[in-house]
Amino acid sequence: MNFDNLRLGTSSWSTRDWIGPFYPEGTRSEAFIEYYATQFNTVEIDATFYRMPTQKNVDSWARRTPDGFQFTAKTPQLITHEKVLVDALDDMRFFLDAIGRLGDKLGAVLLQFPYFNKQAFASPTPFLERLDTFLGRLPKEIRYVVEVRNKWWVKKALQTLLQQHQVALAWVEQAWMPNAPEWFPKTGGPSTDFAYIRFLGDHKAMDEITTTFDKTVVDRTDVLNEWVPVVKSLLDRDIQVYGFFNNHFAGHAPDSIRQFSKMLNETLE
Repeated sequence: MNFDNLRLGTSSWSTRDWIGPFYPEGTRSEAFIEYYATQFNTVEIDATFYRMPTQKNVDSWARRTPDGFQFTAKTPQLITHEKVLVDALDDMRFFLDAIGRLGDKLGAVLLQFPYFNKQAFASPTPFLERLDTFLGRLPKEIRYVVEVRNKWWVKKALQTLLQQHQVALAWVEQAWMPNAPEWFPKTGGPSTDFAYIRFLGDHKAMDEITTTFDKTVVDRTDVLNEWVPVVKSLLDRDIQVYGFFNNHFAGHAPDSIRQFSKMLNETLE
């Protein structure tokens, strides 16, 4: 198992609740990313989902992190949720021009789509046709990931389309998506040369338990145990794996990474 191919990080680094349990006391928010990059080798940028990044933002992220560190970036919701790819190519190019300034620190760009009801798409086919056209017009030098929230869309048609474009399908740990052992049978394996796993949990249920994210509040050991052989199988195949943990997975994303890393390391003992 090649751990050099494994990158584990959190979904965002800006949680102020982490001051104390993760960031040293007194750490200023603008210094969060510098400290974060001493602990983990990748991070998913959540902020780009809510607004387009400026070149100044992107240059600062690149400058404040060491060589070898990688970001992945969420595509703005303007493109994936509001326009749902319609007349959105110019917006996407504007976004890619900015985020592309990360250079070799840009691991991938995530297109996260919402759950679509029957009023939005009566079947997966119209969405897949739209996605096919959109992906075909994107610059090839950037790696992309597509995430869908419709469990029954995770079938051969989606997998084949993504394979044709060499785009990864996000494997999502979430209440209404396939569980860990189901992803390989449903997809046949990654759709490109890297795998992208998002440990999201149940946002609504977690918000009913806690409003702060400074410690683990839900034991997700059983869920992580299901993912250990999945990630091990990917690494055994020399597939690069990105894994990102949200605070809503168990309550405190850095703890989740450390627990999962320990469990993976124990498979070597």
